[in-house]
Amino acid sequence: MNRHFTATGYVVINNSILLHFHPKVKMWLPPGGHIEKNEDPNQAVIREIYEETSIETEIVSDYISLGFDYPKPIIPPEHILIEDINDPVQGFHQHIDLIYYCKPTKIPDKLPEEWIAIDQSQLLNNSLNDIAITKDVRKIGVCAIEKITKL
Repeated sequence: MNRHFTATGYVVINNSILLHFHPKVKMWLPPGGHIEKNEDPNQAVIREIYEETSIETEIVSDYISLGFDYPKPIIPPEHILIEDINDPVQGFHQHIDLIYYCKPTKIPDKLPEEWIAIDQSQLLNNSLNDIAITKDVRKIGVCAIEKITKL
């Protein structure tokens, strides 16, 4: 089985998460993508969010550092999922997706084009008119909003 490591960031802004319609997989998804060679997962999620949204973010975590600078600690993901990908070019493979909760370092004046903000009640009720959001995205989105709003 061919597997790729990816990093996804649930970006919470004003008690909502950012989603866009991914044309290749035809689903509403948060920003994310492949972890590049010589890149750690924390770097990857911050880079992917910025590349896709132009929003600078930071990872939000209740990770407790072990109190040393070396070896350098990496913030662990909130979740790790294995996702089946049926790509017409690369063929069937899987993504081992490291899921992080993130927030902007500065709240943007407006959302980037093609991105929408979905709040907790919309996620819980899947009440977005003709927009269908998968169960995993809705559940993780709610968890991200709840965690970040409590901190």
